[in-house]
Amino acid sequence: MNFNLTTPCPQCPFRTDIAPYLTRWRVKDIERGLVDGQQMFPCHKTTVPSEDDDCEMLTTQKSEHCAGAAILLEGLNMPNQMMRIAERLGMYDHTKLDMKAPVFNSFESMRKAQPQ
Repeated sequence: MNFNLTTPCPQCPFRTDIAPYLTRWRVKDIERGLVDGQQMFPCHKTTVPSEDDDCEMLTTQKSEHCAGAAILLEGLNMPNQMMRIAERLGMYDHTKLDMKAPVFNSFESMRKAQPQ
């Protein structure tokens, strides 16, 4: 996965200036993956549908890590292990992130904003 995105896309679920569209459970799942599981979170615009399951999205060599997720984690001073490894390898530069982008400042506030 690449780390070239510096600002969230217009439909990014981490944005505060669009109508929230996830469930609170999905936000908790994302948080567990990013914080506890040390996983990466691909920008949905850089994934492709699975041939077996229309609902499943897959990453490719061109997939990018979600800038909204990175901004939230960096804002919490909690870059996960994959982000730190990518930075050490010169694949990611946290100083290029648009930290003024309209992104939630915590997973809790993101959960509370969701419709259900």
